[in-house]
Amino acid sequence: QEELDQEMGQFDAQFLLDFFSEEVGAYYYNQGLHDAQAVLEKQLENIADAIYEIEKPITLTR
Repeated sequence: QEELDQEMGQFDAQFLLDFFSEEVGAYYYNQGLHDAQAVLEKQLENIADAIYEIEKPITLTR
């Protein structure tokens, strides 16, 4: 309303929100999935490092 200097009714606002949801919603949804995947990959890397740190050395005698 302030930017366009026009009254915006509930119907217009809902239409605008629906329009943006359809047009760019998938982009932000997919970005959220990629962000979550990156966090999980980092955590898995930390777990792998922690497991490596507590491994016991193997000595083979023949």
